[in-house]
Amino acid sequence: MPDSDIKTSLMDAMKQSMRDKDKARLGAVRLALAAIKQIEVDDRIELADDQVIAVLDKMVKQRNESIKQFELANRAELAAVEKDEISVLREFLPQPLNEEEVNTIVAEAISSNNATTIKDMGRVMNAIRPKLAGRADMGSVSTLIKKLLA
Repeated sequence: MPDSDIKTSLMDAMKQSMRDKDKARLGAVRLALAAIKQIEVDDRIELADDQVIAVLDKMVKQRNESIKQFELANRAELAAVEKDEISVLREFLPQPLNEEEVNTIVAEAISSNNATTIKDMGRVMNAIRPKLAGRADMGSVSTLIKKLLA
């Protein structure tokens, strides 16, 4: 059985969606479980919660990209499906941090790593990645770090 609490809650959500005959939710949950299972089979490992969060976060990013493409192509109905899937996936991700919390974590990482130049950015990113995984957009965090170290 799964070691991950998130995987367990995904399995429970799948069963509940089947009982409720909620096809849209069931499809999104099954996609998440399939992505997790694919990695476990390929790498012959059992994913822990932090790895499951990374998989779900990647799925959310992919859907955000799809939404942009669908909206550019005037395919609102397909964008709506992707938005629904994102809302289901976000239920299993940790609560996102607000901008102030992200700024605090970044400032602490910069000071604890004695980072002063852009060359120190890798150390800062490595220090904050576990704290922010699935809870903040790492692209915007990277931009913030660059701004603070410039």
